[in-house]
Amino acid sequence: MNFATELSAVTHGIQLAVAPVFLLTAVSGIISAAAGRLGRIIDRARFLENRLESGAVSDVRSQRMYAELDQLRLRGWLVNGCIALLTLCAMLIGLTIILLFLAETSSLPILKLAPISFLSGVGCFLAALVCFLAETLQATKLLKFAQPPVRS
Repeated sequence: MNFATELSAVTHGIQLAVAPVFLLTAVSGIISAAAGRLGRIIDRARFLENRLESGAVSDVRSQRMYAELDQLRLRGWLVNGCIALLTLCAMLIGLTIILLFLAETSSLPILKLAPISFLSGVGCFLAALVCFLAETLQATKLLKFAQPPVRS
């Protein structure tokens, strides 16, 4: 293999790896959004726990706060699941990039593994989006959308 052929193979390998890189960009953006949501969930839970520990709330209010903490716990699990799936997705997409590059620049018979790692990464991405959607739907359940009283 001469230098021009090697350079062509490397160039083609880089071109193949560019498309999965765009998916990595999307994954990093959603991880950032999910981490922000998780931070707000944790802050709200700490606030409620501090209020409950202070003992300055009525029994009725206390029950509502415990119910909200249960909802926050579920939301936290969903966001953590989303982040875990997105992290696994990023690792699989990174593996895809490596496999595509190695398959193009070496004689290793690994090209068949690239579609498997890529599709697995996309599957994790879709599952993470389902978790993200479930968490946002769960968050809107907590909203009370109170209507102003109707005046006659």
